[in-house]
Amino acid sequence: MAFDLLESHNAGLVALHYGDRTFTRGELRTESRRAAAFLRGLGLGRGDIVAVWLPEGAVWMQLFFAAAQLGILMVPVNARLQSQQVLHVVKRAKARALMVPQKFSDFDYVGAAKEIKASCITLQHIVEVARFDSFEWSSLKPYSRREGRETDLLCAFTTCETNDTPRLAVHTAGGIARHAHTLARFNDMRERDVALCALPLDNALGFAHVMTALASGAACMLMPACRTEHIAATIERHRVTHFFGSDTMMDAVLNVGDYPLASWRRGAFRERGGLGRRVATQAWKSRGVKLTALYGMSECLAMPVMCSREDEALQCGVPSGALDSADIEFRIVDRVSGAALPDGQQGELQLRGYNVMAGYLHDPKATSQVFSIGGWFSTGEFAYAEGGAFHFVAAAKDRLRSQDSLDCLEI
Repeated sequence: MAFDLLESHNAGLVALHYGDRTFTRGELRTESRRAAAFLRGLGLGRGDIVAVWLPEGAVWMQLFFAAAQLGILMVPVNARLQSQQVLHVVKRAKARALMVPQKFSDFDYVGAAKEIKASCITLQHIVEVARFDSFEWSSLKPYSRREGRETDLLCAFTTCETNDTPRLAVHTAGGIARHAHTLARFNDMRERDVALCALPLDNALGFAHVMTALASGAACMLMPACRTEHIAATIERHRVTHFFGSDTMMDAVLNVGDYPLASWRRGAFRERGGLGRRVATQAWKSRGVKLTALYGMSECLAMPVMCSREDEALQCGVPSGALDSADIEFRIVDRVSGAALPDGQQGELQLRGYNVMAGYLHDPKATSQVFSIGGWFSTGEFAYAEGGAFHFVAAAKDRLRSQDSLDCLEI
């Protein structure tokens, strides 16, 4: 299960870097148990839902693993969403608790949370977090019981339909943990590596990279600020081995100036600026860094497929390639008839495997509409197959790929 991501590897290994703060795996494990004690004190347990409207940081991670320990479903909310957007998420989730910062970015989160509570009948608790760059609830005794199960719904991500209000795609604890181990192997991530994770944690792609680092015993570096010079300096200072971000981030860092970046050996990017082919080629030819384009969405987490051919950087610049696990399958079907299509013929991409969501939270009708017989999930996106791999072509008009969270360079 997901809490086991902390139990494995040496407790003294660094788990998180945040700004100038460093936290070991043992510290994160103990402090997550304190957070579990706090949540139990609120009367929360298996099947309850907690919305987390916090910036990325130590408390975010503390709450996630506390939720995993207790069997609670966590719904992360981007800290920069407006109050009405958050109200929609909290209402749709039927959350019993909402975590907010006492102060962040000159916005009254506590006041906004009180207004949300007045409009949401299920919301019982507003929890104010004094600091998010260090742990909370240090006076509580760690909660020792492991109540979470592999089948528990653990984390939900908002979807990005353009013609409808977002839904919440929920994933199980077992699926999240298994996918993290798979991605760690694919990315050749090892103990004592350092992964710079620059995508938001409420984004399925950003979330997957943090879990991947923890699964491998690597340290995860969360970025409170993402200026290009700062990223490059951070890679140098902490000897970052893996960098995950957007294509625009990669382009900026590759061209920032006089930084050797000698420790950087692997990376992956979400394509936002149409720069994928260029940055993948430049990274490989100029620095020997293997970059791959990500494919993913809220419903299937991150990177169910990726190119892995060092000598074909151009092909790695777009979401395409073979599946990264034998337990994840794809097929291309005719969007009208549902019939499977042969190689080279464009159709709708469908996926099946442990990385696919359990369903849309509290929305069985919408869930049934995207799953077909045999458990195939309809992505609503166009692709074609070729020799056991698929090549992404375009998203359907009513969907956006991945999530519409802002990259930190865009803020």
